[in-house]
Amino acid sequence: MASSNPTASPAPWKSLFLEHVSKQEDPYMAVATVERDPKSGSSIPRVRYCGFRGFFGELKLHHSAEKQLKEENELNPSLYESDLLAFTTDVRMQKVEQFGDFEGAIEVVFWVKEVMAQWRLRGKAFVIGDDANKPAERESRSEISKSLRRKPNPSDDSEASAENWTWENEVTAYFANHSPIMRGSFKNPAPGQPLSEEPTDPNLKLGQKVTGLHDAIARANFRVVVIRVEEVDRLDLTRTERAVRWRISDSNKTGQWEEVELWP
Repeated sequence: MASSNPTASPAPWKSLFLEHVSKQEDPYMAVATVERDPKSGSSIPRVRYCGFRGFFGELKLHHSAEKQLKEENELNPSLYESDLLAFTTDVRMQKVEQFGDFEGAIEVVFWVKEVMAQWRLRGKAFVIGDDANKPAERESRSEISKSLRRKPNPSDDSEASAENWTWENEVTAYFANHSPIMRGSFKNPAPGQPLSEEPTDPNLKLGQKVTGLHDAIARANFRVVVIRVEEVDRLDLTRTERAVRWRISDSNKTGQWEEVELWP
């Protein structure tokens, strides 16, 4: 069961953000992190694209994923909502290490051409999907819990239902929502290594399909990244002669958002 903040309200930017992103057939975001150069010690920016997986606690499951989770009795009750962005990654990717080196610092950018809007969201990333007894996993779950809200009208708001919600099931739902070939990508050779370096583990190879939800190797590498947004920069280019821009921030992490209009 996850704890939650019953008095929190949705972030003021969330509804419009969702309205815009819903215009995209398959929303992707540019994810920026910072890497520390091992030789010079200097900071280097790193950017890549990742699939946006919605807001944590509100995962929209594909029919096949929902069916499989129900059959295996691992479907969480739909109890929570949040303003926390989510995406999935391989723990062997460099971005995970970069989160640790720079206290989870992250910025993501969406360009929604359909409405001529750019959204830049920055804050702190938390990684979950590891052993529940590990300190980093416990800390991430604790921080995420602070930003969860009980839905005002959940389909089943009984205490028994709340007891049935688990972190493990939530991570499994994200894994289930991937296709078998995407699940199999978590059994690829270590990302970023030279192709000349053959993996010592024969189970690591390209093009595998994973149909089960608990493949030991794939799940050991699978993680969900959850972003606590602390500042939003929204640019509206609908009228090119009069672009408009806003900064919406929660610098104290209290849910008290402040909006300032900026020169574009």
